Amino acid sequence: MSIAFLLTTLIVVATPGTGVVYTLSAGLSHGRRASAAAAFGCTLGTVPHAAATLLGLAATLHTNAVAFQALKYLGVAYLLFMAWSTLKDRQAIGVTAGSGPRSTGRVISSAVLINLLNPKLTMFFVAFLPQFVSADDPRALPRMTVLSGVFMLATFVVFAGYGAFAAAVRDQVIARPKVLAWIRRLFAGAFVGLGIKLALVNP
Repeated sequence: MSIAFLLTTLIVVATPGTGVVYTLSAGLSHGRRASAAAAFGCTLGTVPHAAATLLGLAATLHTNAVAFQALKYLGVAYLLFMAWSTLKDRQAIGVTAGSGPRSTGRVISSAVLINLLNPKLTMFFVAFLPQFVSADDPRALPRMTVLSGVFMLATFVVFAGYGAFAAAVRDQVIARPKVLAWIRRLFAGAFVGLGIKLALVNP
């Protein structure tokens, strides 16, 4: 495993995207436990994309425009739903210090869906992993499996860090209703922007 792979992985994982936005939202909404659950769910959501790449299914998605577009627009619809929920549901970003924790299962399932319905992840694995494995390496598949595992571990650690930070400042945010309202709008706008960005992606 090369230093180049690790550095590239950290840069890619740390770059804010749908998973980061959702994990930050969970941390501000319901604290550290919810943020950890969101980080785990987002990581779990990358597993099908990695598996598709390793099994060669990603090539089918890449060449089948109908399948790609269907998955893409499901992802767009879900991101817009998340934006609407964040903006309209005050419990999406908790408004009181005593608000109860959101169901861990619900946090995880939402996080899984966010990444599962993002075909960009499959395209990323197709373009990313082969760069670090020689085509004539007889152990190419095991090596790509290990690299995928490292990528997912990095995803969880970095996302958990984002979430822990959000949870740490939660009390300060809750004490400022106007700031809370703007944060809700910011997250809703971020989900809309990410949805638009996904809608413009082509296979």
